[in-house]
Amino acid sequence: MSGVTQADPSADLTPLVNITTLVYVLQALSFFVGISCIVALIINYVKLPEVSGTWLASHFRWQIRTFWFSLLWLVLGGVMVFLVVGYFVLVANAVWFIYRIVKGWLYLNDRKPMYVPVTAQ
Repeated sequence: MSGVTQADPSADLTPLVNITTLVYVLQALSFFVGISCIVALIINYVKLPEVSGTWLASHFRWQIRTFWFSLLWLVLGGVMVFLVVGYFVLVANAVWFIYRIVKGWLYLNDRKPMYVPVTAQ
């Protein structure tokens, strides 16, 4: 046993859906207020145990990975800015970041997980 409990399928997930929506909003706002993305990440990590075993866990993983990979490409693009390629990396990163927010938000709105979880056979 990993110690992770499965969520009650009859439980009302509305508060957690609202938190997941808030995280997408904060990620989107990070284009204007950069710190909001860090706040979103903190929310993800604090609330992660509560969504474990639900379809919302895939959204949390999606959001966390969006932050870390975007940060990675932001740093790499920033380092390579003195080479012209850095600007292309930064633009591609911004487009990818927007894509991840929009896709995640649309799936959340449809109450769908981001991907089908892999289960042990």
